[in-house]
Amino acid sequence: MEQAWRVPGDMFRFTTGERAPLYGAILRAFGEANERLVTALSLDEVRERLRGVGWFDALTDDDLVAALKQLREWRLLDAVQNHAGNYRTAEEYERRNLQYSLTRRGEAAFAGVQHALSVLASSGALQTAVLDAIADRLHALAELLAEPGSSDRRIFTTLQELEGHLDALRGNTKQFNGELQRLLHADAADLAVFHEVKAATVAYLQEFLSHLDQRAHAIAGAVARVEELGVDGLRARALAGAELPPMAGGDPGPDWLRTRKARWEGLRAWFLPEDGSPARVEQLHHVARRAIVTLLQVLDRITQTRQKSSSAAEDFRELARWFAAAPTQEDLHRLWATAFGLGSARHAHLVHPDPETVPVSESWRDAPPVEVSALLRTSGRTERFTRTGRVRDVGAVKAARAERAREERAQLEAAWDLLRTSAPVRLSDFGRLDHEVFERLLDLLGRALAVRPDAAGLRRAVTGDGRVEVLLRPADVTQAQAELRTPRGRMTAPDFSVEIRPAGGAAPSVIEEAAAG
Repeated sequence: MEQAWRVPGDMFRFTTGERAPLYGAILRAFGEANERLVTALSLDEVRERLRGVGWFDALTDDDLVAALKQLREWRLLDAVQNHAGNYRTAEEYERRNLQYSLTRRGEAAFAGVQHALSVLASSGALQTAVLDAIADRLHALAELLAEPGSSDRRIFTTLQELEGHLDALRGNTKQFNGELQRLLHADAADLAVFHEVKAATVAYLQEFLSHLDQRAHAIAGAVARVEELGVDGLRARALAGAELPPMAGGDPGPDWLRTRKARWEGLRAWFLPEDGSPARVEQLHHVARRAIVTLLQVLDRITQTRQKSSSAAEDFRELARWFAAAPTQEDLHRLWATAFGLGSARHAHLVHPDPETVPVSESWRDAPPVEVSALLRTSGRTERFTRTGRVRDVGAVKAARAERAREERAQLEAAWDLLRTSAPVRLSDFGRLDHEVFERLLDLLGRALAVRPDAAGLRRAVTGDGRVEVLLRPADVTQAQAELRTPRGRMTAPDFSVEIRPAGGAAPSVIEEAAAG
């Protein structure tokens, strides 16, 4: 095994040093020439193809010959004499009678660098389309094996496609799992971007896991069906259809069959292990579910952190910044009087008779007044210490709370009457709305936009209680922007197609009661 993984020490030396860009450009020029079935290049052709790969720096013949010589010493290039050329002088013959080509080691080194760059630039993905393609190719192989007159070439090409899809599944899954683990341990400076990326990842994982069990079961059944028809016969017919060319080292067939057998064992390990161990696709299922739980926990911690109130220490630091930025002495005195010269009134600890009816985010200016005892300023106490008073009558508080609940219910019913649609409508059709109705519509739109669209571009979301469903279709690019107006301003947005309806056929009254609650 160590011998199989041993790489020649100077195989990738061209990627380091001062002349590494020139060496890389030369190998890239030979690589692109090979793609056009040109295997040998003269000195002039190398120079011409260097310009084709983006090398425009000044380069003399001596520098180019020295670079080619170095690559030959590293056994990445080979050189043969071109006796068919015409040369005017002996010096020209000495310089230009050679043709250069990539050696096998050079091809491997260039392919290794290309693969490394592609891995660095790519991102893994969990694609259900690859699972569907694997199942489709397995069913096609089963049909070809069941039909005696089927073509061996068709079996070979179908097997090659199956192995290509399996390689894509393994490669993308490994990359995505690595990126997922790095995301779980990432500390982003921008919490908004951090929150958005992790929320999108949760939605992506949930969509992938929605039908993973059914797809894995279908692939396992298809593997079992192919093995019932004879996987050895499948490989033998695929070998006949491959039409491998003869090689000097011997018959390539046995090595080809061993490779196909290893690939098939890899397929079984993913979906139908022979030893009864858990399939790798089940492990992927568990990893994705654990990642969803972890991401949701991180998002919850971020949300709680954002909701924490400002501490007294932070308030004093902010006040210190204001003092440092005050332009004049008078401004400093005015700021001091505002912050600390509020008199001897001590009523900040008093609360409303029914604190639950006043939101904690309500400004003191907009909150209902609180009764302050006349003795607070003179004696510092809110009331005299006498015998215990009678139990306070809370009938008025209950009545006020009931009245407020009725008003809120009426507002919610009116909002649902305005927002509920019997068919898809344009966002611009809502026109002018009360601000409370506009906030409810904005909440529904936000829920829909947070969901990944399906293949048709449709976004579907429901409220937290699962009673109200909103369907959002993409806006027509030919349509003008929608403009919604409220008493507090206006908002412009793409003119989406919106449908708001009861989820699961629930009655409107039930939805309104759930929304009011």
